[in-house]
Amino acid sequence: MPSSVTSPETVMSQSPAQARTKPLVIDTDIHERGALVDLLPYLDEKWHKHIEQYHWQPEARNPFAVPSAAGLNRADSNLPDGRPGGSDLSLLQQHVFDDAGITHGILVGRLNASGLEPGWSEFKTGLMSAYNDWQIDKWLNPEPRLSGSIHVNVHDPEGAVREIERLAHHPRMAQVMIYIGSRALGDPFFHPIYEAAAANNIPVGFHQSGNTPTTYGYHRYYIEWKTLVTQAFQSTLISLIFNGVYDKYPSLRTIYVEGAFTWLPHIMSRADQHLRQLHAEVPWVQRLPSAIITAQVKRSPQP
Repeated sequence: MPSSVTSPETVMSQSPAQARTKPLVIDTDIHERGALVDLLPYLDEKWHKHIEQYHWQPEARNPFAVPSAAGLNRADSNLPDGRPGGSDLSLLQQHVFDDAGITHGILVGRLNASGLEPGWSEFKTGLMSAYNDWQIDKWLNPEPRLSGSIHVNVHDPEGAVREIERLAHHPRMAQVMIYIGSRALGDPFFHPIYEAAAANNIPVGFHQSGNTPTTYGYHRYYIEWKTLVTQAFQSTLISLIFNGVYDKYPSLRTIYVEGAFTWLPHIMSRADQHLRQLHAEVPWVQRLPSAIITAQVKRSPQP
């Protein structure tokens, strides 16, 4: 580890005065990526045909989910050999730790079955397990300043629970990662996932995906979608609140990653008011939404 970078362990062991001079700066939204063929050594052999022969690719409803030749990455993150940004550990180390002075980073991935369509569900569950093992082997093991995310397929709650229980106590896993698709995630169908996360004391992170729609779908331009995608975070938060997820699992911790935060005061006020008026509809909600959000929700902006 370069001497100019202070490890999280060192910072946490310092006195308050020392810690103030060397703050712990965490990047909570690092998108590592790899090719599907990179996952084959970690993927159950019965699914290899899906990649090697069927040439499966993630479904993309959002026209901006498939990058153009220029891509949506920073130009200096693309590799000279043509690989896209986020696919090279040494370049990530340079940009994030050396250039930006970040002391710790959390990987959130780019391939996540939760944001895809429900079909081929067993294969996608296996793919997420392979992705997690690839992430540990290729990113976490070589770089102690990185933590990872447990990627799960929410369309297969039983499989998602197995993956959470398999990796929740891995010392380098920071959260369960769910990419928002088109279905409200507070639905009781998904509750076993939140139950497993709470029982294993690991937070659940929510992130927009390439298939996250706005109220009117995907619009004509990326700038429209990027401006309005916070609607999906608001919908996810309200869905979890009023479907009783936070009251059912009071120890559950959640973080909404890259979803901004300036909309929260409006949502808190409006949700509190409507709960007062319509509480008979959702009697299982025992606290004001503002109290739930304050206790169990954190936010992460995108710079």
